[in-house]
Amino acid sequence: MNVRKLRLFDTENIHSGDDRDEYEKDYARLVQSPAFRRLQGKSQVFGAGSGDYYRTRLTHSLEVSQIAREVARRLGKSYPFLAKKEHPGLMLDPEVVECAALAHDLGHPPFGHKGEEILNDVLMQEHGLKYEGNAQNYRILMFLEKRAGSDSGLDLTASVLLGINKYPFCIDEPGRIKGVYKSEWEGIGYLRDLWEMPVGVATLEAQLMDLCDDIAYSTHDLEDGIRAGKIPMNRHLFEDDKLVAAVTQEIVEDRGNSGMFWEQVDLTDMVKRVLNQYWLQWEQIFVELGREPSRTRREMKARWVRKFANQVGIIDDPATGWKRVTFVREGQEDLELLRTMEILKKLAWVTLIKDFRVQRLHKRSDIMIRRLWDSFKDFETGKLIIPPDWLESYEQHREHWPWERLAADYIAGMTDAYAEKVYSEFYASRSGSIYERD
Repeated sequence: MNVRKLRLFDTENIHSGDDRDEYEKDYARLVQSPAFRRLQGKSQVFGAGSGDYYRTRLTHSLEVSQIAREVARRLGKSYPFLAKKEHPGLMLDPEVVECAALAHDLGHPPFGHKGEEILNDVLMQEHGLKYEGNAQNYRILMFLEKRAGSDSGLDLTASVLLGINKYPFCIDEPGRIKGVYKSEWEGIGYLRDLWEMPVGVATLEAQLMDLCDDIAYSTHDLEDGIRAGKIPMNRHLFEDDKLVAAVTQEIVEDRGNSGMFWEQVDLTDMVKRVLNQYWLQWEQIFVELGREPSRTRREMKARWVRKFANQVGIIDDPATGWKRVTFVREGQEDLELLRTMEILKKLAWVTLIKDFRVQRLHKRSDIMIRRLWDSFKDFETGKLIIPPDWLESYEQHREHWPWERLAADYIAGMTDAYAEKVYSEFYASRSGSIYERD
């Protein structure tokens, strides 16, 4: 039995019996799925539909998949142990990493991280249920999506399912804020046990996907911000003590930063140094390219992606007894580059997400999602206004899924525009036709 290409339900491939490789089937199932298509209407940083340039969740996912596939191919040539295939979790198939990257953001609701925050807030306050984007990925892939011959989601291979699982925990355990819902953890936990995965560690493919996601965030979001004029490229901004302080504070408050050992460096000094280097590089490229800002912006992005991607490597992790995908220099983890990437991520966060105009959009999103939740949360009234196929699905699975979870699923699956459409039908003076196809 090939445990990497095992499917939890269609174990004998009776519904996919053609001559394609199993990972090719996974790729097709993902890109042909409604959940993947809906990513084109979900916010990355700027609201989907803000312009014809800015990234959406769809274009972000495509870019992450391209970076991850190319890095996986390079690592496969650079690390001989990968060719030995000693353990299913210590392998790097470019096709698997590509599929994992394509699927890694399917669980994000409308309006970006703000939507995720609000759905979690209402579910926790009223029902003690969690909502989290990574966990919702599995809710979609293992249940909500439907394909011919299967009532079990897309039924992807074990390699791809575990390649998405960057937080290998059950989120319903006390204290967990990232992971997999208990209902899907049963299947994920079974696969991890079958693979004999050590507790609490992710496969190399999941680690690589996660790192390439960070590479994309720290480069592409900045490109969008510069294009939108939210990050004015002038020396005054990058030497502004207020900006330095804001970036520094975001790093200090981020609980996920402990592995970077910030206490070993002068944090404020490093933030100043990275920001200054970023500005000086912009000035240099700007002159090289004839003072053309559009070309400069794209070249800056390309150089930083290349710099990060070329430093990705694999080291032994004595803390876990496993392998770790990280930035590597001379056989050791390159903490300097990891910290640099984190500073650039926080620069994007401070200048874009904390911008008052973006915060106004977030406030609007907050109001819409809470009122949509109020409309659907009660079964007796919600069942009258939810699409028939959702109601049918609930009736089939009501012994296993509470109505509140399904109502959250419905809202989470909406694109930004569709959420606004439904909201306006309920709460605004909007006229429409009952013959519109939802």
